[in-house]
Amino acid sequence: MANKNLSGKRVAILATDGVEEVELTEPRDALKEAGATAQVVSPKSGNIRTWQHDDWGNEIPVDIGLDQVSAEDFDALMLPGGVMNPDRLRADDRAVQFVRDFFAAGKPIAAICHAPWMLVEADIVRGRSVTSWPSLETDLRNAGADWVDREVVTDEGIVTSRKPSDIPAFNRKMIEEFAEGIHASRGARAASSASETRV
Repeated sequence: MANKNLSGKRVAILATDGVEEVELTEPRDALKEAGATAQVVSPKSGNIRTWQHDDWGNEIPVDIGLDQVSAEDFDALMLPGGVMNPDRLRADDRAVQFVRDFFAAGKPIAAICHAPWMLVEADIVRGRSVTSWPSLETDLRNAGADWVDREVVTDEGIVTSRKPSDIPAFNRKMIEEFAEGIHASRGARAASSASETRV
């Protein structure tokens, strides 16, 4: 029997060309199976081209353009990996702000493999436990994170995993956190931190 604990939830999957195919399709399918509406959001229109291990993969349709939505339109955010995908997205100010807005609102975020680069760019890992593809360890530590080598790590609604083989654990924890919803204390902490930065 399908688990429907995400019924009524709307999840944004932020991605562009070079996204690792299984890191988008398998979490997306798990979210849908749990009852969520999961939509691919991208700076691109039409289709994005995926990556499969060491070569280009299939094309995936973009459901909605990044310039047509905001974090207010969704309940949660999923960030798939692939090397090229987050590297391109972190150079896009709109994409970085989109991630930052989910964090500030206390909404859950899940990121796998190289996707935590987006968390670094949005400056939302300081003081948090996270994991990632091993080569991102130094970047995450330099951004103030406590990097650990585990298949899935959760810290106040931020779920991270290391690689495609972690997807089953990632999906389970992502669905659990997305079902919990808003982390009000995190949103308050983000607002306080932003206020201190402005002073």
